[in-house]
Amino acid sequence: MLNIDEKTGLVLEGGGMRGVFTCGVLDYLMDHKIRFPYTVGVSAGACNGLSYMSHQRGRGKYSNIDLLAKYKYIGIRPLIKRQGLLDQQLLFHRFPDRILPYNYKAYAENPNRFEMVTTDCLTGRPLYWEEKFDEKRIIAIVKASSSLPYACPIVYIDGRPMLDGGIVDSIPLLRAYDQGYEKCVVVLTRNRGYRKSVDKVYVPRFIYKQYPRLRVALRNRNKLYNEQLELVERLEDEGKIVVIRPVEPIVVGRMETNVKKLTDLYEQGYACAKKVFEECNI
Repeated sequence: MLNIDEKTGLVLEGGGMRGVFTCGVLDYLMDHKIRFPYTVGVSAGACNGLSYMSHQRGRGKYSNIDLLAKYKYIGIRPLIKRQGLLDQQLLFHRFPDRILPYNYKAYAENPNRFEMVTTDCLTGRPLYWEEKFDEKRIIAIVKASSSLPYACPIVYIDGRPMLDGGIVDSIPLLRAYDQGYEKCVVVLTRNRGYRKSVDKVYVPRFIYKQYPRLRVALRNRNKLYNEQLELVERLEDEGKIVVIRPVEPIVVGRMETNVKKLTDLYEQGYACAKKVFEECNI
């Protein structure tokens, strides 16, 4: 049984468009008014976590599925505009400002903590950001946390170059522990047993050549991710954490554009959350 108290944290993995699974989980939490004193999100988990913190139910699904179908913000079109493979101008400016405005007031008034993870390109290490009041800084942080290496431009926060937090901390469970949250619910976007290949992780010489420590982090990324998955599975087996994840291997890619696949994964996330929290009597 899980008893959510002041020592309970919520950890949100990234995964690009696989994050629609997390959208389903978070919508279930919002439907049942389940809140955590601390949430930490990385990449897509940071994006979806922001909507959870502002209590905007359905916002994550709308941005990842409905908005994608309408604006086609992944692929060649944004690449031609020199924005990378994602239309970040749409996602991080037009969307939160005009299309479906983000409720900064509700977020600022939320008494619970929320951290977002980025990778510092200079050090190759993770940075954890907690910002509730500076709207431009909030957007810069979540944009950096979601800026996939190779696919998106580097984002600067306080003058420092940042990229996707998933490069160095894809599952920030240890961060939650370091902050004093001894019981955690971890939301993953891969099935149990999944592992990345660690063979021949190659970073071209011309990529990020001015950031040698970032290049090292990119080469070690898969190995570190597998170690985090092993830790999660061990702690889950020991009954120390609760994990919500897809049951079967999923067919949604990081840059998925198939709306039906995304919708199915969203619904799976909602159903998985329902099953886990009902079993926990919450």
